[in-house]
Amino acid sequence: MAAERMAPAPHRPLPSLWRDRFFWLALGLTSFAVAPFLLPGYFWGANDARHHVYFLFEYDRLVQDGIWWPRWSPDFAFGYGYPFFNIYGPFSHFLAQLFHTFLGFEFTAAIEAVFVTSILASAAAMYLCVRSWLGRPAALIAAVAYTYAPYHLLNLYVRANLAESVAFVWLPLCLWSARQAVRRPSWRWVAGLAASYAGLMVTSNLVVVLFTPLLAGYVGLLWVLYVRFPAAPADRLQQLARVAAPLLGGAAGLGLSAAFWLPAFTERQFVRVDQWFDGRYAYRGHFVEWSQYFRPGWGFGASLPGPNDPISFQIGAALALFALLGLLLAWPLLGRQRWEAAFWLAGGVTALLVASSTAAALWELPLLGPLLQTAQFPWRWLAITALCASLLAALLGHPQLLPEQQHLSLSLLTLLLLLASYPYLRVEIREPAEGPVSLAALMRFQQSADELTGSTAWVQQIPTWSPMADHYIQQEQAGQPVQPVTTKLDYAIFDYETFGANSVMHSTIGEEIFYFNGRQTAQTLVFNHFYYPGWNAYLLDGEHGQRRQQIPVTPEATGTLGRMTVQVPPGSGYLLLVFEDTPVRTLGGVLSLTTAGLLLLSGVWHNRRRWPFGIKRKPDGRTADAF
Repeated sequence: MAAERMAPAPHRPLPSLWRDRFFWLALGLTSFAVAPFLLPGYFWGANDARHHVYFLFEYDRLVQDGIWWPRWSPDFAFGYGYPFFNIYGPFSHFLAQLFHTFLGFEFTAAIEAVFVTSILASAAAMYLCVRSWLGRPAALIAAVAYTYAPYHLLNLYVRANLAESVAFVWLPLCLWSARQAVRRPSWRWVAGLAASYAGLMVTSNLVVVLFTPLLAGYVGLLWVLYVRFPAAPADRLQQLARVAAPLLGGAAGLGLSAAFWLPAFTERQFVRVDQWFDGRYAYRGHFVEWSQYFRPGWGFGASLPGPNDPISFQIGAALALFALLGLLLAWPLLGRQRWEAAFWLAGGVTALLVASSTAAALWELPLLGPLLQTAQFPWRWLAITALCASLLAALLGHPQLLPEQQHLSLSLLTLLLLLASYPYLRVEIREPAEGPVSLAALMRFQQSADELTGSTAWVQQIPTWSPMADHYIQQEQAGQPVQPVTTKLDYAIFDYETFGANSVMHSTIGEEIFYFNGRQTAQTLVFNHFYYPGWNAYLLDGEHGQRRQQIPVTPEATGTLGRMTVQVPPGSGYLLLVFEDTPVRTLGGVLSLTTAGLLLLSGVWHNRRRWPFGIKRKPDGRTADAF
């Protein structure tokens, strides 16, 4: 009860976002983080900078064939293909494709534009999250702290991980929507949580695994704080709504994103994951020593086994100081909110522990270990620490510590955060070692860096080159424009006296073949595609004709590449090999469309009839549960 009496008086009603000068200031202060991406050139030497250019290059290749939700990447693995976007969240590259297609951005500029967008959007998301919790000065501090958290800057400039950088946008939005869904249950917060969680899912299925336990724990804490049972009969529906709203939002988020996560989860067994979790990717060599959390140095390169990484995994002196001071100074003033502050402290410290060498034994446990190992690298858990520390730093802006009128104090605090991060606001601009972006450059990148060579489960030996790669390099050496191959048929098996085939149409996801088989038995066509579910073959009613019969597609019985084979009957005709949805992909798409339809219909109903369990407002503008 003493804590409740010390709680601050309710805030004045907040201005609309577009009239909120603190919001625009938060966005303006991101300009220092944005600036490195406005320099001429591109940071080709950053860890994943090349990857994302070629991920976009492949996305664009499929869009040119009308595929805006791609699953198969035809040019990865030296042209044998890989179901990359079937298991890797496509949203960040979808955004880049919009910049490329509709605004004419080059591939590198489109990737940089998404990085810039992620910086602005993550600051805005954190501001919105904290504004409704602690007010506008606190929201400004949190937005600046979140933008300039060292691990966030590491993702932007050193790791150049586009998906994880965009994921920083969704984390505060999920927390904000979940908190509002419990405190003021209504359709808008259910839909907001659904959209935020679905957005995170289709952006980074690694980060969503790290974040979901934190989100679930936070919702549980909010239930403890705000749900009251037994309640008076008149309040029971309202209390049930507090419980139901975040559950509905989370379930709807899973439904909206089912088109991605359902195939990604069920069809992951059909790709080789050993190459992404063994060798230099094995988690055992990437734990962080506690001293590294407080080491101020900054560098470029990749994570290495042991404590002498050339890159930094620091928490950040200013961020840690703000979080600690905010917690200590605001603790007596928080009332029920102190439980939320304690939760962020526990979440941030737990993430530090899990990422450290101290927790190495936890990664080996039967049930917990596989969950932790989905992060691939233990230091990825620092995203949770950056989130929690930024929320704790916001406590320095508590209304009783820093009223809105104290502009000088607020300016000094934000300036300190900016100055502390200044040495890290740089990228290493380099020329591309592989030359201009092209299919030939993609092949050289894969060969030199051993990247983008993922294989399906039927591949026994990962290829190091291919006939397709030869074709692209020869075109480039001849001074010709590098054009895609016109067929993936293996012509080496034909004798052309009694059996042969020719391609009459080829695209990124299909090929039509004219075959002639003068023998008495079915003969085998071999394609330079890795076998993977979803590739189907059909006999056609003439050239470009209707499908009249489906015939099996199987992996080759000999060799080590697991290529696709199709047996064609005696005689001649046309065969179509095409990549299509499996039943699981179709089911995921149906679930996503159904969920979107239900949300839309419920939104229309909500606009016609007020949410019956909403939180009532008092005459002075405060909510009934304000504290």
